[in-house]
Amino acid sequence: MELLATFIDIILHLDKHLIWLVQNYGNWIYLILFLIIFCETGLVVTPFLPGDSLLFVAGAIAASGAMDVQWLAALLMLAAFTGDNTNYWIGRYFGPRIFSRADSRLLNRAHLEKTHRFYEKHGGKTIIFARFLPIVRTFAPFVAGVGRMVYPHFVAFSAFGSVFWISFFVFGGFYFGNVPIVKNNLTFFILGIVILSILPGIIQFIRSRFGNRANPERQDIV
Repeated sequence: MELLATFIDIILHLDKHLIWLVQNYGNWIYLILFLIIFCETGLVVTPFLPGDSLLFVAGAIAASGAMDVQWLAALLMLAAFTGDNTNYWIGRYFGPRIFSRADSRLLNRAHLEKTHRFYEKHGGKTIIFARFLPIVRTFAPFVAGVGRMVYPHFVAFSAFGSVFWISFFVFGGFYFGNVPIVKNNLTFFILGIVILSILPGIIQFIRSRFGNRANPERQDIV
């Protein structure tokens, strides 16, 4: 419980924690932020790391002159892109092994093929929109790799999504994070960003949950 409370405190007071890191680590903050974004997008075991809110706060702090926003944005775009691609190849390499059990109800080749067809049809939209959905953005490139989405297509969508996602939040924080009403209520804005980020996932979960109860014969793949 203490660990959970600490994590929640970090998420809700990212501005204070990030300012402390800048003050104590100087230019190393660029590497720290790079690694956080890389791991949040590139490793399926770290979907809990902050994403949208971290980018917004980093942009707001950059506006104060503590960081160079151009370097910050460029490095984080690179982190998001390389993380995506690392996740893709992890999924592509380990996918056949994960789905090799023919007797598994969930992990089988039939679901692998369904995933492949899903990404052939919705791949681009999925990779780009997933950037704005916590948890989903961590698993989307992995599943794209498992489904063997055509790599040049994946790279194009990943690059566009990375640039759009980072620019939206970093420059949003840079230009609006120090507006008095935002700056004086930054904790509430961070909480709002977190809620808006996870809201689509909650809605989809509720629809899926109650939809399956209403239509017990329907089977959706994840």
